[in-house]
Amino acid sequence: MAYITGEDRNQITLFPEAVDDYITSDNPVRVIEAFVNSLDMQELGFQRAEPKHTGRPPYDPRDLLKLYLYGYLNRIRSSRRLETEAGRNLELLWLLQKLKPDFKTIADFRKDNSKALKGVFKQFTLLCKNWDLYGKEVIAVDGSKFRASNSKRNNFNQKKIQRHLKYIDEKINSYLNELDSNDQDEADIHVPSAEEIQKRIEELMNRKGKYLAMQQQMEETGATEVSTTDPDARLMAVNNNGIEVSYNVQTAVDQKHKLVVDSEVINNPADQGQLSNIAKQAKEVLEVDEIKVLADKGYYSTNDLIECEANNIETYVPKQRFTGNIANTDFQADRFQYDQEQDIYLCPAGQVLYPSRISEVNKVKYRIYKNYRACRDCPLRDKCTKAQKGRTISRNLAQPLLDEIDQRTQENRKLYMQRQMIVEHPFGTVKRIWGYNHFLTRGLVSVNTENKLHLLAYNLRRAINILGVEEIVRRLAPA
Repeated sequence: MAYITGEDRNQITLFPEAVDDYITSDNPVRVIEAFVNSLDMQELGFQRAEPKHTGRPPYDPRDLLKLYLYGYLNRIRSSRRLETEAGRNLELLWLLQKLKPDFKTIADFRKDNSKALKGVFKQFTLLCKNWDLYGKEVIAVDGSKFRASNSKRNNFNQKKIQRHLKYIDEKINSYLNELDSNDQDEADIHVPSAEEIQKRIEELMNRKGKYLAMQQQMEETGATEVSTTDPDARLMAVNNNGIEVSYNVQTAVDQKHKLVVDSEVINNPADQGQLSNIAKQAKEVLEVDEIKVLADKGYYSTNDLIECEANNIETYVPKQRFTGNIANTDFQADRFQYDQEQDIYLCPAGQVLYPSRISEVNKVKYRIYKNYRACRDCPLRDKCTKAQKGRTISRNLAQPLLDEIDQRTQENRKLYMQRQMIVEHPFGTVKRIWGYNHFLTRGLVSVNTENKLHLLAYNLRRAINILGVEEIVRRLAPA
């Protein structure tokens, strides 16, 4: 039996008369075409939105935006690869009408239109809101680490710099000793000349100068590390306890269709302190009076939770368990019972701890409870504390609100259990399926822009899967 064979390359074939005949009505490129054509490029602030009357004609920013959206939807992010695809990809030949911009033009477009590209993400979000694709009731918030365009080798902290400086000083001293000693123990071993040694010393001194400059920079700015390739990137713990130079992408995702509402890239590895910012941004985008927010315990922060409640943001965040550094579990902090009516604590030994002064830690105020007289004569003191005066308990002044949030979270476990499946959907698609687990651009501003393109492509794909190409094109058609 013969194999399935192709057609003869020398056979004359009549192709369709129009390129449009190759692009079916349900091809996603038609959504890109309709969406970009519906945008007001001048209002969004794109450069060259209005061509000049003199000079060489520029590319229409619409065409370059279409190229980028197609690339991110099809796992093509590199400007050089986009240039290549523009000359051989049939869908791009249709989309760009056979235009083939060079890679420098493509790269500069993303760099020069950072603010405008963020506006494009917002415009599509508003479209999704008008199409009722957002539930506007529950959002989930989480952060994920994306590797920066900066290797660990080009990231320095004080300890690493000191290690390099020590090595350089030892090498310089070694070379200086060689200059002082012209002995040659073995005739067949090459001994560097004075000129060669002097050149090596100069190279080491140049390296030492760079390390000292980085050290001074950290002292002046208060920074704990310096990244030489991407100055804004920071060393962060990622999955499987690994450490990479990365950025932290904060994302708010709507419950209804797992569409991204808003996002922000930060260079702080901790999620704590980010909840109120991203939640308020999402609430503003959705234009609702109140909203429910689900987040993991990494976001548990007194000031954030207070800020959310003040802005009609109902939070569901698990309580962090701070038990204190007590070896005996019978005397952990949660074993001390608080009496709200009398405003006292009862310790496991049955003694009363009375309210005392107020202390402040990280802008959070605590009431201190203690009873040093009872601690002094307590037979269980050695099991309870190593403090010289006795045991103290700190109670957050906002504890009633925190208890309310904790109770709310415990009573709505079914709702809270949806958090992971909501917020991990975009990250799973972007990082695992598309492979966008690292940034190509450098600097916080550029990285934020690239992140918006990631998530815009994700929202586009989700909307196409939900509504279909033909329906979206119909809705985007001019009235």
